[in-house]
Amino acid sequence: MSRYLSRAAIIAALYAIVTIMFAPISYGLAQIRVSEAFTVFAYFEPAAIPGLWLGAMIANIYGGFGPWDIFFGSGLTLVAAWLTWRIKSPALALLAPVLLNGLGIALMLKYILAIPDAASISYPIAALMVGGGEAIAVYGIGYPVLLYVLRARLFIRPDVTKPGVRF
Repeated sequence: MSRYLSRAAIIAALYAIVTIMFAPISYGLAQIRVSEAFTVFAYFEPAAIPGLWLGAMIANIYGGFGPWDIFFGSGLTLVAAWLTWRIKSPALALLAPVLLNGLGIALMLKYILAIPDAASISYPIAALMVGGGEAIAVYGIGYPVLLYVLRARLFIRPDVTKPGVRF
């Protein structure tokens, strides 16, 4: 149990630090939250699920969008991380954070928080903006890391060795 908590804490700290370090591009409608590349950890490490959630909460406290972002935004990260763990195909597993954050964060920024730059554009465009930034972080940075980890067998996930699971 202490190993699990330690891994979750390390992932939470990494997520929060990287998000805050890249704050100018981590928040808002046109965001590329580099720390979202860490969502790949949830594919092979179950401790990443609470770790990513806690890291997102800490980062969203710093972000300044208030309780909606702290709880709703972090909740989307929690669900996306859980789905990433549950989906066996690496390429499809990473679609969860892209879709959930693209649709959910755009909804929050546009309608719930009524961010000025979001209010002037349509929801589909807002979702594409947030989802596009998410895709850059997750597939552009995280996916190559995930493939390396799987090919190097740094973490062995039992269901990855089953027939039909492809990289």
